[in-house]
Amino acid sequence: MTNLGEMIAGRRVHVMDGAMGTMLYARGVFVNVCYDELNATRPELVEDIHEQYVRAGAEVIETNTFGANPVKLSAHGLEERTEELNRRAAEIARRASAGRAAVAGAIGPLGLRVEPLGPTSLEEARRYFARQAAGLLEGGVDGFVLETFSDLAELEQAAKAVLGLCSLPVIAQITVGEDGKTANGATVEQAAREAGEWGVAAVGLNCSVGPAVILDGLERMAAATDLPLSALPNAGLPRAVGDRKIYLAGPEYMGQYARRVIETGARFVGGCCGTTPEHVRRMREEVARLQPRTPVVRVTRPRPSGQAPSPPVPLRERSVLGRCLADGEFVRSVRILPPAGWDASQAVRDCRALAKAGIPFAHVHEDRSAPRMSALATAALVARDEAVEPIVHYTCRDRKLNEIIGDLLGLAASGVRNVLVMTGDAPGPGPYPEFNSVVDVDSIGLANVAASLNACADPAGNSIGTPTALVVGALLNQGASDSERETERFRWKQEAGVDFAVTRPVFDVDHLLDFLGRAEPRVPVLAAVQPLASLRQAEFLQNEVPGAYVPDRVVERMREAERVGGLVGAKREGRAVAGEVASALAGEVSGIQVVPGPGGMSGAVGVFPAKARP
Repeated sequence: MTNLGEMIAGRRVHVMDGAMGTMLYARGVFVNVCYDELNATRPELVEDIHEQYVRAGAEVIETNTFGANPVKLSAHGLEERTEELNRRAAEIARRASAGRAAVAGAIGPLGLRVEPLGPTSLEEARRYFARQAAGLLEGGVDGFVLETFSDLAELEQAAKAVLGLCSLPVIAQITVGEDGKTANGATVEQAAREAGEWGVAAVGLNCSVGPAVILDGLERMAAATDLPLSALPNAGLPRAVGDRKIYLAGPEYMGQYARRVIETGARFVGGCCGTTPEHVRRMREEVARLQPRTPVVRVTRPRPSGQAPSPPVPLRERSVLGRCLADGEFVRSVRILPPAGWDASQAVRDCRALAKAGIPFAHVHEDRSAPRMSALATAALVARDEAVEPIVHYTCRDRKLNEIIGDLLGLAASGVRNVLVMTGDAPGPGPYPEFNSVVDVDSIGLANVAASLNACADPAGNSIGTPTALVVGALLNQGASDSERETERFRWKQEAGVDFAVTRPVFDVDHLLDFLGRAEPRVPVLAAVQPLASLRQAEFLQNEVPGAYVPDRVVERMREAERVGGLVGAKREGRAVAGEVASALAGEVSGIQVVPGPGGMSGAVGVFPAKARP
């Protein structure tokens, strides 16, 4: 039988193929090569691997298109060939199957976050997947396998894209960790129930961390849905052997695993990373012995009623800052840096000095360019001292979603309630590998995460027990080169639920007010003001720092002041410019944050206008 729809509708167990990437690597194709482009450059190699799996007993083979979506192909300059490469892959698989196996179009994740955890809209994601599916359909696939997804929102868009183009069967598969949850906290039960609502024909698990986790997850999935199930694990956990990662679960073990998942109720079994035709051959032997003679009975559990999302704690009850924002009080704050060592006593003394000067808030800035105490730990120490209330800066760059959630929960537990979320600047030029960074979730996604925690749930909708009471701020980059995009991102941040915004340092009042007029903020805006220390700093900010807007007239003032009075004169002029900006903004914004410059804390306090707006 080679009709995938009939396979799914029947009650027999069917064998799928194993890893394509593992086999390509074993043939000498290095990982820096675009494996999807091989459908055009080395079709005979791809076809031979398909044929090996068919000879080993695979009844369903997947096309070599796991990463053949426009987003991932763009990294290789191939996004315009999306439809072509997918069509070629389907044609290669059809030739290799020769009528002996069904051909499933393989579709993997886009490799970026979609809303609400990322800037890519659900509609954009659906369009990307539709392009890939269109190419696979043109090549003649019998159905689709959506695999290795960890974001259910993204998986749903992939399913909708395919089902919007055809009525062919779709198998939807997620990948989970050792805890049986996806990377952003969704359970296998959630995935099974939601997939059934999308109209897919089967649901299952693939990749993950090996057969044992897949088996456990499949048992739970079987109790949550009556859809046919699939299971395609890795060949165990990879182990470092020399300079390579080797999967050590052999064919015999995978055969034993196949027996167990079939007994659990799996209707499709196969392999993912590290599996080979020999693994598939052993699974095929077990399947032949264990074909069910009676229908597999599953009990569908009702969707747990749970509780309605908890209403967030009112803003004014979350923190002193929350009360000021809710009541429209003018907010005065100063930025401090975490200490370079483990002794935070100077930071605490600085905060006490701010309190004596009538400044109730300290922004604890996260400076990841040099070794310093973490901003989170510093903020916790400041909060414990109780002289001022901390507002901790938190960047998403180089942090995974689970780590971010853990940090936010830790902030809530330590008494730090105010957090300014930022994506974070790249650490250096992009073309150099040593400067590469990872952004798993950007500031918009983080704002959504924080809003979810305030409603007593993690991003997957699981209860966290007690809601957090975070006051969440976002950065407003009024000097961005693409002003229209920044305005749109600011709108998304507000829709995500931020409670306030903080600007980049302002050196031109009219420039900021013009941006705010276009952005139409619905949340209080705090303007950052920074005294300049020298002409060199002014020129550096004007010419070399993205997002910084320093007008020519300010640079000229600094030049003249330094010419007449040297560095002392330049510092005096820098403080004067900052004071003028702060005074002009007092009636236009909801607060001022001073970034200390010359004069340290005492100089920062002197920048605030004598009279703030009502």
